[in-house]
Amino acid sequence: MKNAVAQTKIALGADFLTAFSRLPQKQQKKMREFLDKFTKSPEAAAINYERIQTARDANLRSVRIDQDYRGILLKPEQGNVFVLLWVDKHDDAYAWASQRTCGIHPETGTVQVVLTELAAATTMAADERMGVPSAPKEGTTAIPGLFAKHSDAEILSLGVPEALLKHVRDVCDDTQLDRMDTVLPKEASEGLFLLAAGYSVDEVRAELDIHRETSVDPMDYAAAMERNRSKRQFVVITDAAEMESVLSAPLEQWRVFLHPSQRRLAEIAAAGPVRVLGSAGTGKTVVAMHRAAWLVRHACGPGQKVLFTTFTKNLAADIAANLKKLCSREEWQRVEVLNLDAWARRFLDKQGFPLHVAYEDSTRDDLWQKALSLLPADLQLPADFIRAEWDNVIQANGIEDADGYLAASRVGRSRRLTRVERKRLWPAFGEYRALLTEHGLCEPADVFRSAGRIIHARSLSFPYRSVVVDEAQDFGNEAFRLIRALVPPSENDLFITGDAHQRIYGHQVVLSRCGIDIRGRGRKLRINYRTTEEVKNWASGLLKGIPFDDLDAGFDDAEGVRSLVHGEAPVIQACPSETAAGEAAAAHIKDLLNSGSAQPEGICLVARTHRELDEYQKYVAQVCPVIHRVEPGKADDGSSPGLRLATMHRVKGLEFDHVVLVAPVESGEIPADDSGAALRGKALLYVAATRARRSLFVCRIPNKEGRP
Repeated sequence: MKNAVAQTKIALGADFLTAFSRLPQKQQKKMREFLDKFTKSPEAAAINYERIQTARDANLRSVRIDQDYRGILLKPEQGNVFVLLWVDKHDDAYAWASQRTCGIHPETGTVQVVLTELAAATTMAADERMGVPSAPKEGTTAIPGLFAKHSDAEILSLGVPEALLKHVRDVCDDTQLDRMDTVLPKEASEGLFLLAAGYSVDEVRAELDIHRETSVDPMDYAAAMERNRSKRQFVVITDAAEMESVLSAPLEQWRVFLHPSQRRLAEIAAAGPVRVLGSAGTGKTVVAMHRAAWLVRHACGPGQKVLFTTFTKNLAADIAANLKKLCSREEWQRVEVLNLDAWARRFLDKQGFPLHVAYEDSTRDDLWQKALSLLPADLQLPADFIRAEWDNVIQANGIEDADGYLAASRVGRSRRLTRVERKRLWPAFGEYRALLTEHGLCEPADVFRSAGRIIHARSLSFPYRSVVVDEAQDFGNEAFRLIRALVPPSENDLFITGDAHQRIYGHQVVLSRCGIDIRGRGRKLRINYRTTEEVKNWASGLLKGIPFDDLDAGFDDAEGVRSLVHGEAPVIQACPSETAAGEAAAAHIKDLLNSGSAQPEGICLVARTHRELDEYQKYVAQVCPVIHRVEPGKADDGSSPGLRLATMHRVKGLEFDHVVLVAPVESGEIPADDSGAALRGKALLYVAATRARRSLFVCRIPNKEGRP
């Protein structure tokens, strides 16, 4: 097969994979049998190419899958490219083909499938049938087009097909633009969305990695398929193993089709560390996983590995399950996925320094209560502020005595402290450290610091060529000093993704203070592929007015981030008790299931604690008896049947069509001197809400425990 494919390019379109996933199992098997024969010899006499009389595109052909089903493919008059575009029942497949043409955009050189019925529409009725704007009725005032200030050349340069230019010109508002999204090629739709959001044409091109090709051959599909923007919608199959991999999970298109702006980052040849920011839903983890796979293939020498690390074992389990799908068996042997805390503790055990770690639990709370009791009664500082001072100043800088604390920089802290106030605070910090030692405990930052000191003292080295870090906002300075020690500075050494808006563990980092220089290599993802604009806006509103860092002493905001999907506004229902919340959640889930638009596996009920989940499970089990609890430390690949239940912390890194969130949702700003529990609580709500792809239902319950 490899020799045949080397002579002939076989490509699969994203729409084809979606259509393939909907086929009955029997027809999927027939399709696989056809593709096996087809890829071995696409010109064989047994492949019966039939012209489609109703098609406007002479290059489209029908191929027989069985007596009832047909595949639609592109078979250009010249060249060696065959592209599978669609598969369906005979009449439906022919109807699909009759409404579309396939071509190469003259500006971007991208392969595009265009709805010909829309391109040929000349009447208001035809436009309305396709869901696109129409000309104003006689006697009414014309509303200026949304893109009136942009020339035809500028609009076409973003990948808009010339046949649809008139319809784009008629778009007057965001609602009409949303309707056009279903008929425009993806590259054109994304470009217009950003243009409407206020980006300049040059900014859109830069953000979407759109290049104006100097010379485009409209017949050279082989060259067009190699352009990154075509790879967003088409994958060229190189061997039987790749074909099987793609067809085995046709809806996992994140494995195959990367947005050009994501591919640019995943495959960047960097002179040093790269930091990628992006709000929830922009695909940071997908980029990080593709980056790890690319590094294994293109940067690792013999005996070298890539370490992929994140903050929690939950995320590490989910990432390992997905990253394995991107790698061959040999490549997977050269990837190590482990949360950094587990890596450091394993390392210290091997070095003869086992440590017992105290996490955010009642043990630490008890020790803090004893330590804080030493403070003068007139020192009016909240306990959360003091604990954040410990995390973000003392632990972050490895401070061990009062003199070190007095001299330490507190840049980024929300409240100034005088020298006298610091002196009065230190006894509590010293006591807390003594209590940890007395109980034989340490904190994660101490683990990272100890591991780093041993590495430097013993001049140890590791087989890692590169380290990929996901959820960087949850790591502190000591963690990144350890990460820096794991791989020497070099090309493609560190790849770091994060978003301070999702910081739920309270740590802060300044990469430059950890020996990690990202100057000139900071990037940001601005397109939200997961949540609807409505869900994104509601979740972002939880954090409105709060400043967030960029992981390196600068500031980051969510401005300019645009969701490419719209939907219903989140439903917020006030519930006076847990009983009322359980009943409301169950009623909503019942409505989703009865509507036929949702499957149990695509719905997740999210709450703060396992105790709360136990309570709400009693209610939702009455409408959906099959329940799957997403457990800590175990990956959830979606294969187990049942409605999902998960805590807010566990749901991080996952996504579902529908999220039912039960939690206190308070209004009001975060106090200026509070960088602790209240802010983390709002960030946790933001994380949970942005797991939703299609809908969000919030049961707002009283905050009886005083938590955010």
